[in-house]
Amino acid sequence: MAVCIKVLYMGKLIDTLLGRSIATTENDYMDLDLSAYEEAGSGSVAVYVKIASIGDLKESPRIKDEVYKGNIVVVDIQRLKMDKILYERILKDFKEVANDVNGDIIGLGEQRYVIVTPKGVKISRDKIGGAL
Repeated sequence: MAVCIKVLYMGKLIDTLLGRSIATTENDYMDLDLSAYEEAGSGSVAVYVKIASIGDLKESPRIKDEVYKGNIVVVDIQRLKMDKILYERILKDFKEVANDVNGDIIGLGEQRYVIVTPKGVKISRDKIGGAL
């Protein structure tokens, strides 16, 4: 059974993630035929992309555990910005985790998000296409 879905073009998706709300139209989407991926998707998943939001130090261990398990974590750190000491401490913890697992870490969206990756996943600092 072939499944088609509409997917927002990457440029519009990045704009949305970075908080640049731009009106979307039908032309901003492309059809994606999932039939080619249905067979490949029947196996086990090796790496997940996890989404997290952090507001205090108690939430940090769960996020770090996900990176140690080999998952990529996108963390919304906006709530931390109210406490500069806590903000810097948690970012230091995330940097140490990335170094421990030989992964990577980068800030996105005017430092609203942090992406922490496990071993074998590096984040390119080169931008593709227009300005982000």
